[in-house]
Amino acid sequence: MIHLAAADFAAAVSGRLGGLDVGTRTIGLATCDATWSFATPAETIRRTKFAADLAQLKTFIARHALKGLVVGLPLNLDGSDSPRTQSVRAFARNLLPLDLPVLLWDERWSTVAVERTMIEADMSRAKRAEKIDSHAAAHILQAAIDALAHLPR
Repeated sequence: MIHLAAADFAAAVSGRLGGLDVGTRTIGLATCDATWSFATPAETIRRTKFAADLAQLKTFIARHALKGLVVGLPLNLDGSDSPRTQSVRAFARNLLPLDLPVLLWDERWSTVAVERTMIEADMSRAKRAEKIDSHAAAHILQAAIDALAHLPR
C-alpha cells in the first residue's frame, strides 16, 4: 500500500526501512535500523528495464530484511506535481507486488543538501558522482524517520 501520511505508514510497518531516491538513470538506496534512529547510504542501482530494476530491489530488500520503503517524491518548489513527480508515483505503484508499505516523502532539496555536504567534506567530483544517489536516499530516509520518531506509536 502507498502512503502519503507518515502516521498511516508508521501504523502499517515496524522494522528496518529502505530509502529510495528514484532517478531517470539510477536508483539510490539506503537503509535504517529497526528502531528508525539513523539512515545509512547503501548502494546505487543503474536503471535498465523495470523488471530488472525490480529484481535488484527484491534482492536488496531480502538482503537487508526490509519491512517498508520510503520513496523520495520530487515535488516542484511550490509543492505541486511535475512530470518527474508523476513518474515516481508510477514507479511506487509498480512496487506494490513487493507487498511492502511504501511512504512517498517530499525530497525537495535533498540532492542539493547532500552535494553541499560532500563539497564541504572536500570530496572529489568523481567520488560525489559515485555516491550522490545513495547519500540522497539516506537523506530522504533520515528526514522520514525523524518525522516518524515524533509520532505516537
